[in-house]
Amino acid sequence: MKKLFLVICISVLTAFVSVSSAANGWLNILKEGGNNKGVLCTEAIQKAIDKAEKNGGGTIYFPAGHYLTGALRLKNNITLHLDAGSVLKFSTNFDHYLPFVQLRWEGTVMKSFSPLLYAKDVENVTITGRGTIDGQGEAWWKEIWRIESSKEKLELTKYQKMTQEANADLETAPYYARTRSYLFHRPPLFQAFNCKNVRIEGVTIQNSPFWTINPAFCDNVTIDGVTIFNPYSPNTDGINPTSCKNVHISNCHISVGDDCITIKSGRDADGRKWATPTENVTITNCTMLSGHGGVVIGSEMSGGIKKITIANCVFDGTDRGIRLKAARGRGGVVEEIRVSNIVMNNIKQEAFMLNLFYDKNTVEEPVSERTPIFRNIHISNVTGTNVNTAGRVIGIPEMPVHNLSFSNINMDAKEGFSIHTATDVEFHDVKVNTTLGASFKIENVKNIILDNVSTQTPIKDTPIIKLDNVSNAMINNNFPMYKTQVFLEANGTETQAIYLKNNVFENVETVLKKGNDLKYPINIE
Repeated sequence: MKKLFLVICISVLTAFVSVSSAANGWLNILKEGGNNKGVLCTEAIQKAIDKAEKNGGGTIYFPAGHYLTGALRLKNNITLHLDAGSVLKFSTNFDHYLPFVQLRWEGTVMKSFSPLLYAKDVENVTITGRGTIDGQGEAWWKEIWRIESSKEKLELTKYQKMTQEANADLETAPYYARTRSYLFHRPPLFQAFNCKNVRIEGVTIQNSPFWTINPAFCDNVTIDGVTIFNPYSPNTDGINPTSCKNVHISNCHISVGDDCITIKSGRDADGRKWATPTENVTITNCTMLSGHGGVVIGSEMSGGIKKITIANCVFDGTDRGIRLKAARGRGGVVEEIRVSNIVMNNIKQEAFMLNLFYDKNTVEEPVSERTPIFRNIHISNVTGTNVNTAGRVIGIPEMPVHNLSFSNINMDAKEGFSIHTATDVEFHDVKVNTTLGASFKIENVKNIILDNVSTQTPIKDTPIIKLDNVSNAMINNNFPMYKTQVFLEANGTETQAIYLKNNVFENVETVLKKGNDLKYPINIE
């Protein structure tokens, strides 16, 4: 009798908890027809999401265990909560990502496979917990590798035919014709399209088929405490907001097959048509390991990118640190960028790269909506060790990089800074210890200040500063502390109005080395 009473009590309590949880807006997926044994349960999960939305919103709860699903459509006021020990895996059957949906893919709005987690025109979308989301992207990577690497023309798959039909009127710039010709566009793991109040917090995400977290045209996006791991794999960026505003990325740990964090706003004519900038973005307290870039802006930036802060981050092992990239034909303005308190180590290429020649188009154009612009960019308080190149800036003649500053930088690098085609550039308290070439190579630049710049490793017969076709320059407050053979080398028929003031050259053998093409005098006081 006691045992029967106990069983009844437990049953009543279980029912009460179940009803109470449902009443509180929590739906345990195991109570909604799902399973944690790795058996496909897309329908059960989607029904739970739809049920919660009809009730005004709620949380779909995934206890510990393994779940297998196809594409999921998130709705208004929905939270997916993955408990510690839960793994939400996505199917490797491409049919499970049909029908095609509208999304932004590499900066172009088109129709293709559904993102693994997809939301459109909704608000209050949340993914939380200590569980793991696994995109099982290898099947997608192998398929694009198969298409790309083929030396013969392959028969189109059904997915390629669908892509061709769904995007028959889509225009593509010549530079991207090759990518579009594959007609196989892998889906991002997460894309919210035209949504408000998006939050992803605490989860681990791995093995994305393509870009991992990719909000598009969203307002108020928060990504906090997320770990992203993608192995060597094509285009598996970490976090890519595109044409979003009010974005907060904090406390994330990222190691991926492409860029760690990339800020975008659309590509070429299609990006200008949507004309939606990415603005008001903060990136703080993140660590970036493997990746082509730590934080990248572009190259899809035709809608404009502005008011961005990047602070208190560590890049250790990325190909580049901070990278801005665009090209003629892209249009768009990148401006009001602040980078501060960054530590870099083992950077395989440039610690800083600002490049308006991303597609290597050397044909100068009249200034128009096709002309990309980089301006008002300020970088400070950076330490770098084991860096290949401290920095490279490459503007275009019709639109030099404008209003750029580097302050309080301490860098150990094989090569120093190279600034080419820019105006209004300032270096303040910048130390670059190089093993090859000048610490500062300045070419085709107007209006530049080099204030207290130095190196601890002067190189024999190599200047610390090298100017070529530079005008209106102030070089001041410099004190080479180590024995230096040449401080400044100046050359170029357009080099003029160069002023050296308030410098101490007690340790310098030759203050100025003049090139054969130098026409105008250098003013040394």
